[in-house]
Amino acid sequence: MSDTEQGLGSDPESDWEKVQASPEFTELRRRLRVFVFPVSALFLLWYLLYVLLADYATAFMGTKLFGNITVGLVFGLLQFVSTFVITGLYVRYANRKLDPLADKIRHEVEGIER
Repeated sequence: MSDTEQGLGSDPESDWEKVQASPEFTELRRRLRVFVFPVSALFLLWYLLYVLLADYATAFMGTKLFGNITVGLVFGLLQFVSTFVITGLYVRYANRKLDPLADKIRHEVEGIER
């Protein structure tokens, strides 16, 4: 029996407490954390590496690759590329792992039959 059949809708505050305590919501939060925390840590490390290299390895970052293009410029542009890649990976992950479960929870809360 779902929560909607057990009387969701009488008190909005207790409804959200029931949703938050549900195993589906716990699984949704777990799935989100599995992606967000490691990817955020990796990106922050990558950004910190860039900043540290720019500050302490100026000769390396100033190395010309071709023309006026230096290692530092390439690393800087890769910061933008990595942001777009992470965004694309998150969208794909959310579409496959998060959205179906979030939709299921929403349908249960709203009392919509599927």
